[in-house]
Amino acid sequence: MGRHSRTLQPVVDHRAEAHGPDALASALYHEFGQALMAYTLKLTGHDRHWAEDVVQETLIRAWRNADKLDRQPEMLRAWLYTVARRIVIDGWRSRRARPQEVEEADAESIGVPDESDKTLAAMIVYEALQGLSPEHREAVLQTYLRDRTVNEVAATLGVPPGTVKSRIYHAVRALRRALRDRG
Repeated sequence: MGRHSRTLQPVVDHRAEAHGPDALASALYHEFGQALMAYTLKLTGHDRHWAEDVVQETLIRAWRNADKLDRQPEMLRAWLYTVARRIVIDGWRSRRARPQEVEEADAESIGVPDESDKTLAAMIVYEALQGLSPEHREAVLQTYLRDRTVNEVAATLGVPPGTVKSRIYHAVRALRRALRDRG
């Protein structure tokens, strides 16, 4: 048989009969507690507090049903694991059934959507664009704001695509400097 049949059988049979259900619960915890804890940790998603509660509840149910339990170690282990699994399933169900409790927020700490940041950012970008040369500004507006390709912009402006790429490159560098200077 295994480790359990050598150690648990005498403890459960003699002590439990001589000292009642308390001795059985103690023997079960001593023999199966660590393995049951490892098992329930997996079932609870490694929530240690919940797993400890499950182990405790499982042992309480064993204590309550001491007179009905099969004292064979394999049967005890199966019974404990089944009870623990059912407790966890019930816990998952109840967590899904009711909304999670949260503290009520203080009225002064609730954020109100404010578009002023976006407006300010748009104004800063607009000012930075005004600092570009007309050729650079047009290249940026056509490619970034109107979402046109370099070839489309080149055809519209009547310049080679390489010129458009160069204007965009220099315009973006100038915009970065201007925006960095404005903070």
